[in-house]
Amino acid sequence: MNDRRTELTGRAPHPRPLPARGRGEEAGKAPFGVYVHWPFCAQKCPYCDFNSHVRFGGWDEERFLTAYKREIDWLADHIGPRTVTSIFFGGGTPSLMQPATTAAILEHIAKRWALLSDAEITLEANPNSVEAQRFRGFRAAGVNRVSIGVQSLRDDELRKLGRIHTAAEAKAAIDVARATFDRFSFDLIYARPKQTPDAWRTELAEALALAGDHLSLYQLTIEPDTPYAALHAAGKLVVPDDDAASALYEITDELTAAEGFAAYEVSNYARPGEESRHNLLYWRYGEYAGIGPGAHGRIVSAGYRQATVTERNPEAWAARVEETGNGIVEANDLTRAEQADEMLLMGLRLSEGVDLGDLASLGGVRPDLRVIDELVALGLLETLGGLDAAKISASPSHPDDVDVIRACAGPGLVPETVATAGILPVRIRATRRGRLVLNAVVAKLARGFVPAAA
Repeated sequence: MNDRRTELTGRAPHPRPLPARGRGEEAGKAPFGVYVHWPFCAQKCPYCDFNSHVRFGGWDEERFLTAYKREIDWLADHIGPRTVTSIFFGGGTPSLMQPATTAAILEHIAKRWALLSDAEITLEANPNSVEAQRFRGFRAAGVNRVSIGVQSLRDDELRKLGRIHTAAEAKAAIDVARATFDRFSFDLIYARPKQTPDAWRTELAEALALAGDHLSLYQLTIEPDTPYAALHAAGKLVVPDDDAASALYEITDELTAAEGFAAYEVSNYARPGEESRHNLLYWRYGEYAGIGPGAHGRIVSAGYRQATVTERNPEAWAARVEETGNGIVEANDLTRAEQADEMLLMGLRLSEGVDLGDLASLGGVRPDLRVIDELVALGLLETLGGLDAAKISASPSHPDDVDVIRACAGPGLVPETVATAGILPVRIRATRRGRLVLNAVVAKLARGFVPAAA
């Protein structure tokens, strides 16, 4: 039997896993996104581990445009018809590309797949003045939403973060975005070295006064193999500890809520109806194609859900596309268990949580009821709705996990006893406290998976 991994990557075949039941038949009608990765930046930030590259001599934009089109063609031929509900240009710094390049990519996507007339089309941008002036060109190309990498409203902090724009340029870019696009967002990084609660409260209040209807507010993380990781390992970069970071998170929730922004995802805040549709597609475990160097995708082909990854090096990716039609270096059919793990990990980032019926349909499993009850008692999980589960057997949970999560969550959160309610919830979601130890919550739930009832 011909294995698609051999077809895509030239690697030896592996045993074919079970298909994702029921997920292939309606793939053409379900929400479908396209992620386009633009890999180039003017400068590499010291905290960044994204697939971004600096080319001081420039790049052959015509060559890359041709490669983008060819990879779109290959994927369209591979997976068949789809209705595109969202497109996201990420990077890197997509605002470094020419607006005509953006327009040509969008036209080609619309040529190969059906594109909804109101599809959300987002482009990430850096806020230096030259790029801000090009916003109108991107709007004319078809972009209807922009996400600006502001990161801080303090010039000294921008310098520490390795950014090449000023706070004044960031504010000017926000003004241009507000005048040009119906929807815009910008990012800030907090929990920076030596940042105090009062300083963050003041800066966030200033950001909220500038904001439209969406903000992305990320805590600084030390990513492996970055300059910040080396400084941190040497003791030259000290970030807030867990207690200090939690206090900053509480301030973030407090101020955004007061201005009408809901935390619909761990780090994303929006007024009702203004959530990023493309990012919701990821977190709801939808289908999306990854185009460009280092892009990841989750596509459905012949009833199988595949995880795809393309070549990271831009020039090597272009050469591979020119040779084979696509830049994919990894393409793995996901087992039902792997899909269940991914759906749980992504869905619990959302305030809406995870629908356990969808989890059972996709992965054939559900979390153990006793594990759910333990996490609810710890104050880390909430349940919504419920069905009589008296006849559903529950396997023993992992008591050691409770001690680990209790230590992470802090004192005063756990009652003396935990009672099993015997009710199968319709949906589960992490609480605000649960989001602070989300990886531990997800790991405990996943280890407690039991077969879903028929």
